[in-house]
Amino acid sequence: WPISPEMVRFTPYMTMGTATNFQRPETVESLFVLWQVTKDEKWRKYGWTIFQKFEKHLKVANGYASLTHVADTNSKSDKMESFLLAETYKYLYLLFDDNPSITIDTHVFNTEAHPIPIKD
Repeated sequence: WPISPEMVRFTPYMTMGTATNFQRPETVESLFVLWQVTKDEKWRKYGWTIFQKFEKHLKVANGYASLTHVADTNSKSDKMESFLLAETYKYLYLLFDDNPSITIDTHVFNTEAHPIPIKD
């Protein structure tokens, strides 16, 4: 697939669980946390790949489109989910911030990716 689907199944091989891609934040959130914990560059590499795929396959004149079928990058919907900018791109930004003032050691993130400072 040119871009990953929302869900895959591993039974016993990787198969498409659903054909859509709405740029949900959970994967890049996980990459951000894994980067913060391990500092292993592979997590940034995965995040950069996701960003490049979004730019290549989902960018449209006035934003980003979702795909109704990942095998067909022309199957764009006329809709951009609010969580793309509010959460997905926020986690991508934090993943690549070399001098972060927001880390998992200093902040907790709520379910909408809002950083909340940890108080002593």
